[in-house]
Amino acid sequence: MDLESGEHLIFEGHPSWRSILGFYLKGLVVAVLCGAIAYLAVDLGVAVLVALAVFLIALVAGYVKRLFTTYTITNHRLHIRRGIVARAEQQTQINRVQNVNTHQSVLQRMLVIGNVNFDTAAGDDYDFEFAGVADPQDVVDAVHRAQREADTTATGVQ
Repeated sequence: MDLESGEHLIFEGHPSWRSILGFYLKGLVVAVLCGAIAYLAVDLGVAVLVALAVFLIALVAGYVKRLFTTYTITNHRLHIRRGIVARAEQQTQINRVQNVNTHQSVLQRMLVIGNVNFDTAAGDDYDFEFAGVADPQDVVDAVHRAQREADTTATGVQ
């Protein structure tokens, strides 16, 4: 993300690796199923190789998806960038953020991750969320710091 004049970075992060444990678990199940099919069709050696290859693909895919999702907070805006080849970006001005909400399921609380949802002046149909971040309260604090800096800059008080 290119910063504008007078803009500085307050927070930059990715979804936590713990947020994609469900994806890895599904990858493990698919790997075991593929290994079982290979065992029935060929033999044990091929089955083990197939299962390992499928699980390795799941691990790499999860890592790449997580690595290429970036959440950024500056003193001017919130920004989400997703994707490698096909890219999707969302951004909103920090002064348009009206409410900051966190959500943690029981499992997310145990894993110390959560989702931070931002209500913006754009309305209810505009979904702006930092999903699966480690310690969501840090993100909330960063947004509040950015809003204070934006208000200070707007009023000219130092």
